[in-house]
Amino acid sequence: MHMNRRNFLELTAGTGMLSILQGCQSTPSKPQAVSHGSEVTLEKLEKAASAPILHLDGVSSPLLVESIELLQKGREYFVRVRSKDGAEGISVTNSRAEYLHPILKKLVIPYFIGKDARDLESHLFELYRYRSNYKLQGLALWCPLAWVEFALLDMMGRVTGKSIGQLFGGVVRQKVPFYIASGRRDSTPEQEADYLMKLVEETGAKAVKFRVGGRMSRNADAMPGRTERLIPLARKRLGDQIAIHADANSSYDPPKAIEVGRMLEDIGAVYFEEPCPFDHLEDTKRVADVLTLPVAGGEQEYSQRRFRWMIYNHGVDIVQPDLHYYGGLIRSTRVARMAALAGMPTTVHISGGLGFVYMLHFASYTPDIGQYQEYKRGTEKYGNWFDPPLEIKNGAITVPQGPGVGIKDVRDVLKDAKPVV
Repeated sequence: MHMNRRNFLELTAGTGMLSILQGCQSTPSKPQAVSHGSEVTLEKLEKAASAPILHLDGVSSPLLVESIELLQKGREYFVRVRSKDGAEGISVTNSRAEYLHPILKKLVIPYFIGKDARDLESHLFELYRYRSNYKLQGLALWCPLAWVEFALLDMMGRVTGKSIGQLFGGVVRQKVPFYIASGRRDSTPEQEADYLMKLVEETGAKAVKFRVGGRMSRNADAMPGRTERLIPLARKRLGDQIAIHADANSSYDPPKAIEVGRMLEDIGAVYFEEPCPFDHLEDTKRVADVLTLPVAGGEQEYSQRRFRWMIYNHGVDIVQPDLHYYGGLIRSTRVARMAALAGMPTTVHISGGLGFVYMLHFASYTPDIGQYQEYKRGTEKYGNWFDPPLEIKNGAITVPQGPGVGIKDVRDVLKDAKPVV
């Protein structure tokens, strides 16, 4: 049964219906934008985004940043912050530190030295202005900021004894249902179906995501006929109890996106991600307006005002800021607050090896995160960094319990890490 956008809003508006939604494998209902008029205005969206976020009542005196370092251990990069009174926090970057570290070291770190970490929310805009950083707005600026923000939040959590979820106002869930993402386009439909089955078997996931189209390909497929064969084959092989997501990575114009979207509707998919080129906001809206299948987007977005446009005009049904690309948890929370006002879920995109842990924290305090969150593996490598260790059970991952990010032994994690010169 295909449900329309209005039905989706009515079904998911109350958090008490979340468990029902998560268990439903038929075509999901679709979020319906709250009508403009007196309910949602641009002014109300802006007010929701600009409201204070962090709860720092446990930090009564200034927490001045003394140093910020970029460290490397093997192929992994870390940011370590230290305050003048000896507090410490760390973050794990995504792979883009390999070539963005000059921006981090020249244009981000110098701003934060000597600043009070408690004023982190206001620092985001001031960093944007610092040395004309706004000219670099996008992944190049916001990734380095995210790495520093994660480390500062870790430090403040350790000082206060609060988890990130508690710093952001309170934990609403301790376990997060996930989908396991394939990320391949070099596979035949049969190979991809086999691979998806393997991922489900290895992780216990209740949901999967595979790629359709050819990535920014102007309607071309990764190989002739792959998408048309893969969509029904995936449902046949996975069965009706596995939720299916599909990601086009900006492959289609609106007519082709609608054609592929109809195929996904026929198999009861959960959502269709980035059907049109990511900066073609109106084209994506055309697709979202036609399909009963929810359309998701925002992975490449870096502007709060464009997210506001997407939410106000219902250009997508599910917003997806990337926690690294968009500049961290605070900025992503601002997007989620606007989306919540319009009755839309925020299902963040993740990048980086430890990205799924930052996703877990975001999901721990954000009321409406949709049905499933992205997971690209990592508990095998990072799970024992936490106490208790991260655990996968019944298609969900436990949220870290310790203060800050929750890493139990920073010195052990950073053992043998060297400064990046």
